[in-house]
Amino acid sequence: MVSIALADSGLIIGLIFLKVIESTVSEWPSLRHIYTLYAARISAKKCNFLAPPLDHFEFSRTHKKPNQLFLNTYMEKMKRTPTKTKASESTHTPMMQQYLRIKAQHPDDLVFYRMGDFYELFHDDAKKAAELLDITLTARGKANGEPIPMCGIPFHSADGYLAKLVKVGVSVALCEQIGDPATSKGPVERQVVRVITPGTISDEALLEERRESLLAAIDFANDKYGIAVLDIGSGRFQLTEVSSEETLKSELQRLAPAETLYNEANVNAELLAGCGGLRRRAPWEFEPETCFETLIKQFKTKDLNGFGCQHLTTAISAAGCLFDYAKDTQRSALPHIQSLTVEQPEDSVSLDAATRRNLEIDTNLSGGRDNTLMAVMDSCKTAMGSRLLQRWLNRPLTSIEQLENRQDAITALLTDYHFEPLQQELKCIGDMERILARVALRSARPRDLSRLKMSLQTLPAIEQQLSQLNSSLISELAKQAQPLPEISTLLSEAIIDNPPSVIRDGGVIAPGYDAELDELRDISTNAGDYLVQLETREREKTGISTLKVGFNRVHGYYIEISRSQSDKAPVEYLRRQTLKNAERFITPELKEFEDKALSAKSRALAREKSLYDDIIETLNQQLITLQQCSQAISQLDVLTNFAERSETLRLIKPALSPEPGIDIEQGRHLVVEQVLTEPFIANDLSFNDDRRMLIITGPNMGGKSTYMRQAALITLLAHVGSFVPAASATIGIVDQIFTRIGSADDLAGGRSTFMVEMTETANILNNATAKSLVLMDEVGRGTSTFDGLSLAWACANYLASRSSAFTLFATHYFELTVLDEQIPSVHNIHLDATEFNDHIVFLHSIQEGPASKSYGLQVAKLAGIPQDVIAQAGEKLQQLENGEATKPSSHVINEPVIVIPPIKSSTPIQNDLFNSYEPHPAVDQIADLDIDGLSPREALSLLYQLQDQVKQS
Repeated sequence: MVSIALADSGLIIGLIFLKVIESTVSEWPSLRHIYTLYAARISAKKCNFLAPPLDHFEFSRTHKKPNQLFLNTYMEKMKRTPTKTKASESTHTPMMQQYLRIKAQHPDDLVFYRMGDFYELFHDDAKKAAELLDITLTARGKANGEPIPMCGIPFHSADGYLAKLVKVGVSVALCEQIGDPATSKGPVERQVVRVITPGTISDEALLEERRESLLAAIDFANDKYGIAVLDIGSGRFQLTEVSSEETLKSELQRLAPAETLYNEANVNAELLAGCGGLRRRAPWEFEPETCFETLIKQFKTKDLNGFGCQHLTTAISAAGCLFDYAKDTQRSALPHIQSLTVEQPEDSVSLDAATRRNLEIDTNLSGGRDNTLMAVMDSCKTAMGSRLLQRWLNRPLTSIEQLENRQDAITALLTDYHFEPLQQELKCIGDMERILARVALRSARPRDLSRLKMSLQTLPAIEQQLSQLNSSLISELAKQAQPLPEISTLLSEAIIDNPPSVIRDGGVIAPGYDAELDELRDISTNAGDYLVQLETREREKTGISTLKVGFNRVHGYYIEISRSQSDKAPVEYLRRQTLKNAERFITPELKEFEDKALSAKSRALAREKSLYDDIIETLNQQLITLQQCSQAISQLDVLTNFAERSETLRLIKPALSPEPGIDIEQGRHLVVEQVLTEPFIANDLSFNDDRRMLIITGPNMGGKSTYMRQAALITLLAHVGSFVPAASATIGIVDQIFTRIGSADDLAGGRSTFMVEMTETANILNNATAKSLVLMDEVGRGTSTFDGLSLAWACANYLASRSSAFTLFATHYFELTVLDEQIPSVHNIHLDATEFNDHIVFLHSIQEGPASKSYGLQVAKLAGIPQDVIAQAGEKLQQLENGEATKPSSHVINEPVIVIPPIKSSTPIQNDLFNSYEPHPAVDQIADLDIDGLSPREALSLLYQLQDQVKQS
C-alpha cells in the first residue's frame, strides 16, 4: 500500500513532485491520474488554496485508480473557483476550513456536520436542506463579506429528517466528531463515517418495512448488459446478463431499484428512465480484472465457478462496481454479504414493463398499492415474508419441480389447518433479515437485539409445528430454522425485555449478566440512600439542625450549613463554597464517596458499551447460521400465507404440465372479486394446439379486460407455486406473458398514445413464441377506422399464423371474426349482454361465437351522455347501417346539426372489408361493353339505363 500526500505549496514543490513520480506512472497506473491532474495545475500556474487538496489517498495494486468522482469534482473546482491567496483562506475559521475540505470530497451529498448535539449544514447545503425539510435557514459568520447560510437539526432526532431526504432521492454524508474535545487544541477532528444513499440504507427508521430498497449497477460489453443487484438490508446479492434493451427495461421494471449506478461510457441513461437515484460512474470502476478481484476477496475464494458466474464478465464488472460503492458508503466491511446468486432469464417467466403495469402485480395504474395482486395475496406475518412474496410474484418460475414442491408444502399446511397455529408463532418473529444486516454493519440498536431474542425464543415452537408436516420442502426449511439455544440464551441473559432505543444512555444489559456492571450500577443507584444516611448521621453528630447534603454538577457533593450556624462546623469540614446565606463544606468521607459515585456512572456506561460490543461480535461469529435461519423463516411465512389465502379466497391446486396449453374452469379475477359487492361471474378458458387464438367481442363494460387479465393472473399464480382462483385448472408452462391493454401516452419521450400502443404491439410480435401467453386489447383504435382495422387484422393474423402464441384478442372490429373461418386455430368468443326496457344488462359470461352487436350507444347512455345526443346517434347509426349516410337526422338538438359527408363510391364500406360479395349486374354489363363501338347517343342512353338499374336494385 502506498500513501501519497500532495501539498498545495506552489510551483517549485509541484515540479519536484512531478519529477519524482514521472518514472513510476507506468508501474502504478493510479499515479497517472494524479500526475495528469497535477501537471495541468502546475502548467496553468494555479495555486488555488480553496480547491480540494489531493491528500491521504491510498492505492493498492488491486485497486489501481483513485476515486473518479473526487477527481472529477476536483477538476470542476479548479475551473470554477477563482484563484485566491492564503490570506483569503484565513477569512474562514479553522472549523469552517475543516468543513470545506470535507464538503469538497462529497460535492453531491448533503454534509451533516456534527457540532455538539446538532448536525449543521452550510452554504448551498443549508439552503437545499431548509427547503426540503422545512426548517429555518439562518446565518453564521461571514465569508468574503457575505453571511454564511446555515441550518441544523438535533442529532438525536436525525432519523426522521434523513427519511425525508432519502425519500426524495437525496444522499447525506454523516460527518461525526471522532476526536476528543478535551484534548483537541484546534477544532475537534471530524470525518465522514457513513454516506446514506437511497440504495444503501439499512436503518429501520429509513426503510419501508415491507418493501425492498435495492441498489443496482449496470454495465454493457460484448453485446450484453450486465446487471448486479444488492439489498444491503439483507445481504442478498444477485447478478444476471441480458442481451436486449427491452429485456433490460423489463428487469429494471421488476427490480425497481432505489438507486442505480451505470457506466457512463457505454450505457445510455435514457434506457434507465424510471429507475431511482441514477448515478454515473467512471468506466474504470467497471474494469473486469479489478472487479473480479474485489469479489473473490469478499467471498474468500480463488474464482467464481462455485457461484456459477465465472463466464458472466459484464455482470461481474457491474457487481464489482456495486460492491465497492456500497462498501464506500458504509465506511466498513460488508460481512453479511456471504454469497452471490445468478438469475438465469430462462428460469423465470418473462414479464415486460407493460405487462407488469397492466397486470397491477404490486402497483396499480395510479401508482398506489391498493387493489393489486400483492395487496390481495399478502397476509404474511413477518415483514421479510412480505418482501419475499413480492419477489416471487414478480419472478414466476418455469421449473415444474420447484413449483410442485411449493404446492406440496401448501397442501401439507392446509391439512388439519396446520397453517393457523404456525401463523400465530410467526407473529412473534421480528425482521431478522434486516436486524442481522445491522448486526453485521455494527449499527444494530438494543431493540434490534430484543426483537432478535424474541424471534429465537419462538423457534422451538415453530420446530414442533413443522415436525407434524409431510413435505420435503418444509423438512428442508425446518433444518435451516432449527433453534439456536446458545445464542438465544446469551440474548435472554444479556438484554432486558424492553431496552431503550440507543446504547449511549445505558440500561440495556440485564441485571445479573455482569458482576462488575452490577457493582457500578449499585453505587450509582444507592447514592441517594447513602446521602440521606450521611445527612442524618452528621446532624446528630454536630447538632446543626440546618445541615443538609446536596449535589450540583459544578461543585459535586457538599454539606451545606446556614451562615448563622456555620461556626459550629467541625474541624474536619473543609470549606468548598461560600454563598450569601450558607456555607458549603466537603469531608474526606464525602470526597471518597464522590470520587466513587461520579465515576461509577461513566464507568458503568463504558462497561455496558463494551459488553454490548462483545454481544454483537458473538452474533457475527454465527452470522451465516442466523442468516440461513431468517431465510428459511421467510419462505415458511410465504408458504403459510399461501395456505391461508387458499382457504380464505377459495383457491385450488392447479395441475402443471410441460405440454403447452391452458385449461381453466370457472376462473375468477382475485382482485376484482374482492371489490365487488355482487357475486363475481366465473368463466372458463381453454387453449390447446387446435385453439390458440380467441377473438373476444362484446360490449364495453362487458368484462373483456377482466376476463383477459384473470387468465394472465391465474397463469402467473400457478408459476409462483400458489393455488389459483378456479374450480379446476391445468396450466402448461409458459415462457412469457405479454399484454397490450389500455391507453397511455409518453409525452416526455415524445410518443403519442398510438405510438405507445404500436411500440408495445411490436415488442409482442417480435418476441412472442408458441409457449407465450398474449393479451391484446383493442389494437388499432388510435388511428383512422380503416388503418386501425387493417392493423388489427394483420396483427391477429401474424400471431395466429406465425407466432402461434396463446392469444386473447379483444376487439370491436367485428370484421376480425371471419378469421376463424380462415385459420383453424382461431375461434370466436364473446361476453354476453342483453337489453331490457332500452337498458343494457351485462351478463359477464363467456359464450362461444362472435357477439351480435356492440351496445355502444347503451354504454354511452350509462356514462351520462345527454339523451338528445344518444337519440341523434341512434338515428345516424340506423342511417349508416341502411347505407343512408347523407340523409339528415330528423331529431333536432339546440345546436346546428352536423351532417356526415357521403362516403365516396371508391371507398369500401367497413363491413365489406373482409367479405366477398356478388358483383352488381350493372358491373358485368359494363365489363362486356365495346366502348369504342358506341356512338355518343348510344353511350348516353346506356348510361341512363345503368343508373335506373342501380336505383332499382
